[in-house]
Amino acid sequence: MRSHLLNDTTAEQYRRSVTDGVERVAAKLATTERPFTGVTVDALAPAIDAIDLDKPLHDTAAVLDELEDVYLRDAIYFHHPRYLAHLNCPVVIPAVLGEAVLSAVNSSLDTWDQSAGGTLIERKLIDWTTERIGLGPAADGVFTSGGTQSNLQALLLAREEAKTDTLAKLRIFASEVSHFSVKKSAKLLGLGQDSVVSVPVDHDKRMQTVALARELERCKQDGLVPMAVVATAGTTDFGSIDPLPEIAELCEQFGTWMHVDAAYGCGLLASLKHRDRLTGIERADSVTVDYHKSFFQPVSSSAVLVRDAATLRHATYHAEYLNPRRMVQERIPNQVDKSLQTTRRFDALKLWMTLRTMGADGIGQLFDEVCELAQKGWKLLAADPRFDVVVEPSLSTLVFRYIPASVTDPAEIDRANLYARKALFASGAAIVAGTKVGARHYLKFTLLNPETQASDIAAVLDLIAGHAEQYLGESLDRAS
Repeated sequence: MRSHLLNDTTAEQYRRSVTDGVERVAAKLATTERPFTGVTVDALAPAIDAIDLDKPLHDTAAVLDELEDVYLRDAIYFHHPRYLAHLNCPVVIPAVLGEAVLSAVNSSLDTWDQSAGGTLIERKLIDWTTERIGLGPAADGVFTSGGTQSNLQALLLAREEAKTDTLAKLRIFASEVSHFSVKKSAKLLGLGQDSVVSVPVDHDKRMQTVALARELERCKQDGLVPMAVVATAGTTDFGSIDPLPEIAELCEQFGTWMHVDAAYGCGLLASLKHRDRLTGIERADSVTVDYHKSFFQPVSSSAVLVRDAATLRHATYHAEYLNPRRMVQERIPNQVDKSLQTTRRFDALKLWMTLRTMGADGIGQLFDEVCELAQKGWKLLAADPRFDVVVEPSLSTLVFRYIPASVTDPAEIDRANLYARKALFASGAAIVAGTKVGARHYLKFTLLNPETQASDIAAVLDLIAGHAEQYLGESLDRAS
């Protein structure tokens, strides 16, 4: 079995195996005609269940043949221009090359003696990002597994900086359309169920700062501690950006930690046209960025950034076998001193390869393209009497609902939209997401593929309308 270990004696086998895998994936990418085959759980599960993992095939070519049947054939391909659902981006080739390198070398970014140059590359990218944000010379951060972990760590730091022993008094303020990870983090941090105060949003789905000010004042009057305000720069459902300058003013006034969840909107940091939409982010105490959303990186590639590097000490634990305290005095850079994770992949390499190949302007151009596409999509929806579109996009998300001319029952319209999304997914012709606005069901385009055209959006809208009309026609037939 040593023949399968990657080392100096198996380098040629490694080259052949990886090349074979790359060629198969390249062939799939080149011939994929729709984002999904439409396979069902019931159809695919038996094939996977039938595989006996205790009986290996002993040959990577045979394993790749099998993989074609249980994964590659039916995978959901985000690179397809009619994948319009979630915050999944097509990835750039330099980042995929970085993924191949980091997986083979397999550095662990927790300590210097497991990563060497990897540590310095990650630190350089953290510095680059904090400079783009404008957090100042004392800023720092660390790569994470994703936005949920970044939000958790940021709120951990905010909890510790609040300096109170009575956790029940702590309050976190976030808009009613903020990411669910805010409430999840509060639970993980031992705060009460009432610790997250939901702040209303305006017509554009942005946090109402008047309401935030009122809630902060009430918090003080009730003898509670305003631990943090979470402003969102790119909400998951609407792509809306909270009024960051006004929120920063309120945080300063009330002595509250300001966290900006820019997991989605971080692409604006590289934008050539719309960087001003993030004005105010430079005043944050912490920021979440997901490069794997709007920097076109493979999952995972994310970070949490802080204005004051000293606050990262709240995540520090010294283990004698790993990062003893003496290493700090010896100025040995151990990233585990800043991280909630111990063993950690060298995900920073993907962004490094991208920047060194394409440059930040190249990334920004791609993100600007999808933002402009969303504007075209919004105009299509606004001009189409078959649809109700919720809000003009700030980034690249469109939330809308099919509205039939002959049906007025909101519940029946809900069912038609739910059916249309499900039928579209089953067909494999396109994939869209869904959400709720108030009590009603809506559909959602998350546009992160520069290859998607306005004609794709128009075609998918026609498909949605067709499926919804089919459902309503059958519903009328059943009723009669």
